[in-house]
Amino acid sequence: MTVHLVGAGPGDPELITRRGAALLARAAHVVYDRPSMAGILALAPTATRHCVGKRGATPAPPQDEINALLVALDRTGACVVRLKAGDPFVVSRGGEEAVALARAGVDVDVVPGVSAAVAAPAAAGIPVMVRQLSRTLTVVAGNDDVDEVNWDAVARLGGTVVLLTGRAALSRVVAALRAG
Repeated sequence: MTVHLVGAGPGDPELITRRGAALLARAAHVVYDRPSMAGILALAPTATRHCVGKRGATPAPPQDEINALLVALDRTGACVVRLKAGDPFVVSRGGEEAVALARAGVDVDVVPGVSAAVAAPAAAGIPVMVRQLSRTLTVVAGNDDVDEVNWDAVARLGGTVVLLTGRAALSRVVAALRAG
């Protein structure tokens, strides 16, 4: 069978791709990370839902357990959707999951989604690139490792910088960019 890695887009059920919505509608199993995906999950009314993300103080299962779950669900012969926020291959472990599935002999179908890197600014009316102002776009994933990023180099690139991180690191990143 096939595991479908589906990008949920920015979270609004009206903004997921038509193909992603169609796969969710026929899914027997949906494996997802965020409990906040209720609107998207509603597109899979009959699917068994498997939340593998962090919930409050409860940590997410290790990646190898998630990979094993995907392989086991695929072996049932049912339609399996691995739902990822945004795009499966942008600031996500979708690439790691695709490799693990392929190594296990599972076919992988990737359905792109709109990444928050462009969706969030667009929703706020902010273009990420304006021809006269910015011809480059740099996307930086800043999770727990924001202090490991060479912010001086990022600042020197010019153009638009989109940072995908939580609020906790924001003040450190802004200070580092201003210093660079």
